[in-house]
Amino acid sequence: MTIISRLFLPLFFFITTLLTSCSDETTDITTNTLPAIESYTETGDLSAIKEHGQLRILVMPMDERWLPRKGSSFSSEQEMAIKLAEQLGLEPVFVHVEKFENLIPELKKGHGDLIAANLTITSSRKEQVNFTVPLEHSIERIVSRIDDKKTGTLKSLNGRTIAYREKSSYQETVEKLQEKQPLIKSKILPGHLSTDQIIDQLVSKQIDLAVMDSNILGILAGYRDDFKVSLALSEDRALAWAIRKDNLELLKAINQFLTHQQLTTRHESIFTDDFDGIKKRKTLRVITRNNAASYFLWRGELLGFEYELVKNFAKQHKLRLEIISAPSHEAQIPMLLEGKGDIIASFLTVTDIRKKRGIAFSRAHHKTSEIIVSRLNDNTIESVDDLAGRSIYVRKSSAYWETLQALQNTGLKFNLLSAPETMETEEIIAQVASGEFDLTLADNHLVDIELTWRDDIQAALVLGDVRNNAWAMRDNNPKLITAVDQYIKKQYKSLFYNITYDKYFKNKHKIKKYRSQRIDLNPDGTLSPYDSLIKKYAQKHDFDWRMIIAQMYQESRFNPKAKSWAGARGLMQVMPRTAKEMGISNLKDPELGIKAGVQYLNWVRDRFEEELNVKDRMWFTLAAYNAGQGHVKDARRLARQQGLNPNKWFDNVEKAMLLLSKKKYYKKSRHGYVRGREPVAYVREIRNRYQAYITLIANET
Repeated sequence: MTIISRLFLPLFFFITTLLTSCSDETTDITTNTLPAIESYTETGDLSAIKEHGQLRILVMPMDERWLPRKGSSFSSEQEMAIKLAEQLGLEPVFVHVEKFENLIPELKKGHGDLIAANLTITSSRKEQVNFTVPLEHSIERIVSRIDDKKTGTLKSLNGRTIAYREKSSYQETVEKLQEKQPLIKSKILPGHLSTDQIIDQLVSKQIDLAVMDSNILGILAGYRDDFKVSLALSEDRALAWAIRKDNLELLKAINQFLTHQQLTTRHESIFTDDFDGIKKRKTLRVITRNNAASYFLWRGELLGFEYELVKNFAKQHKLRLEIISAPSHEAQIPMLLEGKGDIIASFLTVTDIRKKRGIAFSRAHHKTSEIIVSRLNDNTIESVDDLAGRSIYVRKSSAYWETLQALQNTGLKFNLLSAPETMETEEIIAQVASGEFDLTLADNHLVDIELTWRDDIQAALVLGDVRNNAWAMRDNNPKLITAVDQYIKKQYKSLFYNITYDKYFKNKHKIKKYRSQRIDLNPDGTLSPYDSLIKKYAQKHDFDWRMIIAQMYQESRFNPKAKSWAGARGLMQVMPRTAKEMGISNLKDPELGIKAGVQYLNWVRDRFEEELNVKDRMWFTLAAYNAGQGHVKDARRLARQQGLNPNKWFDNVEKAMLLLSKKKYYKKSRHGYVRGREPVAYVREIRNRYQAYITLIANET
């Protein structure tokens, strides 16, 4: 038996912490220092696994010289497995298997419940185990010494010896290569060797060449510079977890978990470059907060004064807009300085203190006065002196705090108290209205919004002079600053600006309407009138119900009687003929319309290979729902011809889809012409709306 140790979660965290706290010194962790945990054999499905109260996760032993790094495939894979166990109500137990080739045999014997070890999906392995949806993708590449200059082409590998671990996916890759090029030699390495040990052998010339996954090489490159990555020996290959063939209940539970995790997890990109880099990436990342003035979700529509202004700026420069909802007000400037966004657009007041932090402000796009807010029946404040002895609550990171500190410095004595950084000004005002807080200070446009719908507060006193609100950028991004200044100079007080401003701050009817259906203010937590029905059918077909809601809004704006020019009907805009094939006739009935749409969406998803990245498989599915799977297949084929990745939708297949509206390209496609802009916009709108549901709700909770 090859299981050498088992770790309960607390011990796992202890060792990980110990390892990550080391610097140049290494810590020797040997298996005999670990407490033994009673082993057992279990090959049953999830219900049988739950009887033991443990989820046994088969992994390779941690190399004592390797420090876990945040974001690496190893650490994220184990973190994900821990989350899975917690969701299933089980204790995560890591079972270390000494040799890589013994992972699957140990699983089949019942000595573990799943394999989480960077396992590549191959046809031979699929005969032995079931794979989950992919966790990530990787390319198998040749690794050589730094001074090796003879690995530029496949032909240059003739006469060379490629080393790989026994019974790994690399073995299949090299053997297929040898069939085409018999002069290539191979060397089988013991299965217990770590990646670092293989690189050590390469550097010391014990082996000639090696083959490894690109994701592993990315980790090694983070702390080693004594090897070189060259030729790709494979296309993108899916990496996944493995479970026993007959554990279908467990497979369903894991796939639901992984799909949700991957769709809802946004990977932060760190960029601090100027406008040239932004235009090259074609994406403008804007940091803001979810509130009535800046950015909010009304029914299924993204709205907000700042949102509309910055959306128009991005559109003029042909940039995609990515909204990043900051978890708190104080987090916004650090996020910008760290490169997690390009602009802050959240009615920031221009202050010298903020400028000293490395921030540059644009021209003012709004002017505001700061107003003391009190309860309606409080008629005691007629001048600044009347604030003496009172308690004023504001966020410490806000400009209000600076204003009030300056007032205290004049000798006026009042209590300046900090409100939580996650609280919006509208929430602080609500606390004043309820009597929880005594007073607060707020910008006049925010007070105006509150006064349109509530009658329990008043604007008691204006403090100080008019102040400027502006967008914030890093002060070392002069080209972006110039572009923003030019835009604001042209737009400030323009027709577009005035109409947009009136919409959010002057039109009482719209303000009340928007507030009544903002998702973060919805008392029952619903996103649509049909949440319960959507959850029912989304769960049945393993979809995230919030994705279905985002799609439904795009299709029908939640109108069950909607009918398109082409004849599609109902909440999910299904063609009657398609519904009839599923035994459904009345698409105007909300439940039947949802049932037909989700069932058809599931059928479309099944047309795409399971090995695709979870997110991209979803984007392909949505594109095919809108334009037909034939056109998506044509676009993937064209993407490959154009040197793009046929397995990725954004920035790859979507570009090819746009080309299929041009005669030069559609005349050579199997399914002909397609209005490519429609599926491209369709997928992007649904993705943006879905992410808004996820981030806004997450920040509220």
